[in-house]
Order: sequence, then structure tokens, then C-alpha cells
Amino acid sequence: MTITLTELLKQEVEGMYRSTEGLLKLVDQDKLGWKPATGKNWMTTGQLLHHLTNACGFCVKGFVTGDWGIPAGQKPADTPADAMLPPAEKMPAVKSVDECRQLLAEDKKTALKYISEAGEKNLLAKTLSAPWGGPPMTLFQHINHMIGHLGQHKAQLFYYLKLQGKDVNTMNLYGGG
Repeated sequence: MTITLTELLKQEVEGMYRSTEGLLKLVDQDKLGWKPATGKNWMTTGQLLHHLTNACGFCVKGFVTGDWGIPAGQKPADTPADAMLPPAEKMPAVKSVDECRQLLAEDKKTALKYISEAGEKNLLAKTLSAPWGGPPMTLFQHINHMIGHLGQHKAQLFYYLKLQGKDVNTMNLYGGG
């Protein structure tokens, strides 16, 4: 059986969101303001949950359509660095775990929609650079990296939960349950 790149990306999206949704079941509502006590520029749990909700689908849409939500006439390179990647204290937070679940479900739909809209041929034929810089890569690579971006922050949530005393393990990180 031959699998297409589109199908492969969709399978990766399904697995990444499933395991992220599983970790959300372990988040306590009263811990949304928690962040690690040492170091600096840490997101609170609520900010991290909000970031999970636009770490993949929003970016997939941006790579596929070129729409990054930047005002008309302004180029991504002209956008101030702190607007593209603000310090943690300026990042938005969810008000509840339920809000995160809803926004994450919407982001997943966005990711799947724009992976389909990208078109199989374009996944390897279209090359572009990310608005934050870096070398040109195929659309497939960028989309795959955005799925990985969600995975990085899912792992961050895993360690937040561990630091909060939750009994999490590899099954929680990858199993989704």
C-alpha cells in the first residue's frame, strides 16, 4: 500500500492532537497561573495551553495561504520581533481548560483543512521561507515542522504536569489516554 504525503501529514496531525488532548485531561483548572519557579521567560500553564491552540493549524494555514494575520501591506520581515514572538509575560492565556479544548479542536480542523488544500503536488514542489527567517524549504517540511512545533509544546506541558506533581509517563506523552 502506498501512502501519500497528504495522508502521512494528516495521520501525524491526528496522533499529535490526540496525545495533546490526553494531557489536557490532567490539567487542573486552578493551576493555569502556575509556571516553573526558577529561570525566566516561562509561560504560565494558561499561556502554554493557549499557545498549544495555535502552534500548528494556524501556522499550516500561514504556509499554505501566505496569510499570517499581518496587516495588509506589511511584510512579515517588517513585523517587530516581539510581535512575532512576544516575551512570555505578554502572551495570551486561556481562561479555562475547556476553552483550550475548544480552541485546540478548531486548530486541528484548520490544520487538516489546509493540508488538504495544499495539494499533494505542492507539498514537494512549493518552496518558501518562514516569515521568522531561515532557508527556503518545501511546504511538506514546513507543515511537518509545525506538527513538531505542537509536539514541542505538548512535551513542555508534560513536564509542567510532572513539576506540578502529576504522575505522568510515556503513555501520557504519546498515548493520548
